[in-house]
Amino acid sequence: MGSAERPWLPQASGAALPRPTPAPFSAPSPPVPRRQTASFSPGRQPALPEGAPGGRCPSEPPREPLPAAPRQRRRSRAGPCTRRSGAWMGCRGPLLRSSEVPPGVAERFILSGYRCPGSSAAQCLLSAFRPTNETGNFWTHFVALLVFAFCFLEPFRAPGGPLPPGPLEPFYYPLWSYCLGVCGLLAASSMAHLFNAMSLPVREICFYIDYGTISAYTVGASLAYFYYVSPPAAPEPANPSSGYPEGASQLCAVAGHAGTWFETLYVPASCLVALFCTLACCSTRRRCPRHRYLLRTLIFLLPFVVVSMPVFQKLWGQGGSPGTGHLFLRHCLWLLASGLFNVSKAPERFSPGKFDIWGHSHQWFHCCSFMSILDELHMIRGEMELLAEGPPLLSRAPTFLSTFGVMLLALALLATIVAWFGVRAHGSHYRDQSKAQKGD
Repeated sequence: MGSAERPWLPQASGAALPRPTPAPFSAPSPPVPRRQTASFSPGRQPALPEGAPGGRCPSEPPREPLPAAPRQRRRSRAGPCTRRSGAWMGCRGPLLRSSEVPPGVAERFILSGYRCPGSSAAQCLLSAFRPTNETGNFWTHFVALLVFAFCFLEPFRAPGGPLPPGPLEPFYYPLWSYCLGVCGLLAASSMAHLFNAMSLPVREICFYIDYGTISAYTVGASLAYFYYVSPPAAPEPANPSSGYPEGASQLCAVAGHAGTWFETLYVPASCLVALFCTLACCSTRRRCPRHRYLLRTLIFLLPFVVVSMPVFQKLWGQGGSPGTGHLFLRHCLWLLASGLFNVSKAPERFSPGKFDIWGHSHQWFHCCSFMSILDELHMIRGEMELLAEGPPLLSRAPTFLSTFGVMLLALALLATIVAWFGVRAHGSHYRDQSKAQKGD
């Protein structure tokens, strides 16, 4: 290559160097604006235009983004009821211990066999066929419902005797009202024990409904007692010279000779007592948790005394069918046994952990309460047969409005109370959740 082809080298001696041609004038390029970024994350570099300080050279290969920093997982407050533990499956997952469930779910002296709160309805249904601490509570009242239906319908399958033949006769309206109360009690109790694992608010609502149906049962029993057990007129002794039995004169004077006052106030008083008992029992879910079983037992002692006044009146006056006193005594003994099981928490109190699934006190409470209902049904049926053999009850003929109407009105009022407590439980649960989230 010659020197002419290489102008940057000096030329031969004596030759003048060419003068460089000046470049045309051009305006200075504007400064490159710097990109405004709101925040910087270590896993993502801010993109800068080419040629800017810190930008990428055109010949430089593209940079690979830095790996994102691992996101810190927030600690869950759900406890063991998560997918990781398997308890969320409800039917196949492991059961929980009393220390692994919320305080409102754990029962005294029951240490294991708890289902996870948050199960679905299908999981709760399947848990009826799995040994949990609610399985026996469900079956003791669900089977009792079937047995009661069989015993109740048995006289209608074999007509005959002094009773009217048709089951839809007005004579049977109080009996059907009583059946509605008993079936509602047994069905609501079994469903409450089956579906109370869906959530904490659902658990509260289930037992509110349970208390309401117990009160509805007392209203149905009062209608049956009023029309079948309580005599329409003041009872008179067989021998007027002998008077009433010793100790019974005062009671007969108050209950028997009250006449119009008793007939007017007995059923409304039973309904008012039922409403009061529902309010009081629902309140014990939040207050006095340690003595709630004793309080509920004492609360439901009040409707027993009020509703049973016609039976007391007839027994003190030496009236009624031959088996009335015997059946009523058995009814009272079964109720006493159920109350003792409910309050004492025997036998699990003496061997915590051994009766978690089968044989704990609530199952015995269910069995004893159902036996008391069976004896009460046989007592009412005996009074019906005795009543059908005598003159018709003209002054106290049952009507649809005085039986089913009263029952439906009581159910509507009880449903209003249950709904009010259910809304309060739902709102309280979500307020507690929001406070816990803010605490995190």
